[in-house]
Amino acid sequence: MAAWVEGRVIERIEWTPTLFSLRVAADLAPYKAGQFTKLALEQGDRRIQRAYSFVNPPSAPYHEFYLVEIPSGELTPSLGSLQAGDTLLVQSQATGFLTLDEVPAGRDLWLLSTGTAIGPFLSMLADGEAFNRFENLVLVHGVRKGEELSYQPLIASFAGQYGERFRYVPFVSREPWPEAMAGRIPAAIAEGRLQARVGLGFSPEQSQVLICGNPEMVKETQQTLLALGLAKNLRRAPGNISAENYW
Repeated sequence: MAAWVEGRVIERIEWTPTLFSLRVAADLAPYKAGQFTKLALEQGDRRIQRAYSFVNPPSAPYHEFYLVEIPSGELTPSLGSLQAGDTLLVQSQATGFLTLDEVPAGRDLWLLSTGTAIGPFLSMLADGEAFNRFENLVLVHGVRKGEELSYQPLIASFAGQYGERFRYVPFVSREPWPEAMAGRIPAAIAEGRLQARVGLGFSPEQSQVLICGNPEMVKETQQTLLALGLAKNLRRAPGNISAENYW
């Protein structure tokens, strides 16, 4: 069983009243972009813990986590109250297989996410290996309201560094928002609207697709891509689609 170590909050970033990021200093084992660990707080005689992905590249001097506060949740309201200097517990050994070393070769890498599940994809992009392996990279982020499109400066830095090789497509489902597509990601793929927006199609020969988000979105997106001729990526049978539910 992985050990727990004490972490110290070095910065809290508030995006909206319910979305925030924590930057934490902690002595953790080496990990890969796309992996996750667990955060915990002691509450009386109980240790309340949840899994969260790293947003930072592994080379960063801190560990960053992107969270949504659930008012009725056991853990996130307490995590949301943490400030610089406060402590929490962090599991020292990361895990997870939504990593680039599990992804076969291809020309185009699609990163499809909803909500805080954009975190592991930001880690991959900031790490830089994705840009060494793929010619085109597409980051898709679906949210309910435009204010939830967090990490815009970081995303803009990818566009500034890599130019037309990098495409960013926000989706906002509950209100019109400048530059954002309306509706949901699976429907936009089925209708061809997403492909038209970025100027790339999905194909078994050229595409690798990573999906991370709520279980319904993950399931529907996989089904839509399977209908387009792509296949799930398995170790015994390499394909095109890798996915992770974000709760």
